[in-house]
Amino acid sequence: MKSLLKFVAIGILAVVASGPLFAQSNPLVGTWKLNPEKSKFNPGPAPKSMTRTVEAQGDGVKYTFDGVSGDGTAIAYSFAVSFDGKDNAITGSMPSGADSISAKRIDSNTFDATLKQGGKVIGTSKVEVSQDGKVTTVTSKGTNATGQAT
Repeated sequence: MKSLLKFVAIGILAVVASGPLFAQSNPLVGTWKLNPEKSKFNPGPAPKSMTRTVEAQGDGVKYTFDGVSGDGTAIAYSFAVSFDGKDNAITGSMPSGADSISAKRIDSNTFDATLKQGGKVIGTSKVEVSQDGKVTTVTSKGTNATGQAT
């Protein structure tokens, strides 16, 4: 199905550091660094750099993102999310403009997320960690509040 308002980004991140114990109990936990050469961003440009730190928190995780966008502006935002489908606030400025996120766990290595801005759904993401725990693939589709692909 074609949609001019949808955006697809496949970001492949390689694990930088994650303790084996954490990897066994929660494969999402660790520090992940974007590999721009193995990533696709449509529309672009891809971020120049991005590090994603994931920490276990209660029945969910806390994400912290730091990096530099394709146009050279800083990327800095974070959120804590439980896998219960409820909205959680995003702190900082997410490139898509989302101000809340909800998530549902599919299996131990995968979850689906919904991004909202002002209560309106503007995007979805699927986050998958490889079985060996070394690669995370993020597939996202969405628009901002004005309908532009993000």
